Amino acid sequence: MSNATAFSINNSKRKELKIPGAAIDQNCHQMGSDTDRDEMGTLQDDRKEIEAMTVQELRSTLRKLGVPVKGRKQELISTLRLHMDSNLPDQKETSSSTRSDSVTIKRKISNREEPTEDECTNSEAYDIEHGEKRVKQSTEKNLKAKVSAKAIAKEQKSLMRTGKQQIQSKEETSSTISSELLKTEEIISSPSQSEPWTVLAHKKPQKDWKAYNPKTMRPPPLPEGTKCVKVMTWNVNGLRGLLKFESFSALQLAQRENFDILCLQETKLQVKDVEEIKKTLIDGYDHSFWSCSVSKLGYSGTAIISRIKPLSVRYGTGLSGHDTEGRIVTAEFDSFYLINTYVPNSGDGLKRLSYRIEEWDRTLSNHIKELEKSKPVVLTGDLNCAHEEIDIFNPAGNKRSAGFTIEERQSFGANLLDKGFVDTFRKQHPGVVGYTYWGYRHGGRKTNKGWRLDYFLVSQSIAANVHDSYILPDINGSDHCPIGLILKL
Repeated sequence: MSNATAFSINNSKRKELKIPGAAIDQNCHQMGSDTDRDEMGTLQDDRKEIEAMTVQELRSTLRKLGVPVKGRKQELISTLRLHMDSNLPDQKETSSSTRSDSVTIKRKISNREEPTEDECTNSEAYDIEHGEKRVKQSTEKNLKAKVSAKAIAKEQKSLMRTGKQQIQSKEETSSTISSELLKTEEIISSPSQSEPWTVLAHKKPQKDWKAYNPKTMRPPPLPEGTKCVKVMTWNVNGLRGLLKFESFSALQLAQRENFDILCLQETKLQVKDVEEIKKTLIDGYDHSFWSCSVSKLGYSGTAIISRIKPLSVRYGTGLSGHDTEGRIVTAEFDSFYLINTYVPNSGDGLKRLSYRIEEWDRTLSNHIKELEKSKPVVLTGDLNCAHEEIDIFNPAGNKRSAGFTIEERQSFGANLLDKGFVDTFRKQHPGVVGYTYWGYRHGGRKTNKGWRLDYFLVSQSIAANVHDSYILPDINGSDHCPIGLILKL
């Protein structure tokens, strides 16, 4: 009996087809022997018989050869033919993997080793004709591929599990970090978004400067029973518009601040509007005094609204050339004069700069000094000047802008501060950046890019009686915000 027996299968015509490359039983051999070549010749004659094989026979045969068995009948036939062609006698080289397969299987048989269950798992075939189950040995290549595939799959699963755990861990860590960062961001960012004035906004801040925060920088209230007066001032940029502003309530402001006197600038009212506006005043504030522009209607305008009845009231400075725009109201109280003023803006192109510094500022200064001869003076309102670099967000970029020219700043000093009047906010907060005006054009209020144009200046003789000089940057409704003064009497 030959030691080289080719694997055979009976086709539908009961003719035995010999397929090289699949050794069985105990007669494994190395491919490329003479016997194989003889059998190849027989196989060449039987190619037509392959086409007559059923799909099940083709699949069974291909399984025994360790060849993939997926596809339709024609694909299976092509696969089998390809396998046959690769093992023809005229090949100059024998498949190294097939040779290795046979040698490995020979060793197993000579050592009487039985293939393991794993090795046989992929080598089971069924003889449809006889119904007998035959277990054939796979080649070492397929066995190794099987084991390798399982190992790879196992490793991949392990890596995937590890990867998922790592990813999940990273995600959890990232989520935790993000959560903590979000909390931190809320702590840091939320106040700056809802209270932008608490963020130091300045192009060239000094190292000791800080942003004004009324929640933390105002002194405690005076002891109950302390005699004092609380004055507030506000450039409303049009009183009619402010009263229509949905989020503004004069009553709420009065209840919250409990002021005694309220000074308004830029009311933009005409004389004919005053009586109607008086009807809307809050109960208790029965004394109001209005100065309206008559040279230009709906322009400028000032007012003093008080629950304390003043001793006397006067309008303007007494000089007709400066009193047609409704810019000054002066009220006399028991222990001081209160001057509410809206200083003229130097205008676009600084067209009113000369009038401002050479006429208006000097006239105002003389008016104050004349009153001060009998009583201390409190000067308040929109003075239209950021006196120092700390009082404006961008000093370098506004050197020729109305309100920050060197001429206006020098005039402010010469006609007011040098005459003995004290800037109460700056005295109380020497290194604090606090703005009272933010232009609408560039949304400066949201980023706190503003100017300090509104003031309480007091005579030197009562400067020590100032308990608090403060800004209320949270009050909207105008491009300016209100500021306040608590003066002990």
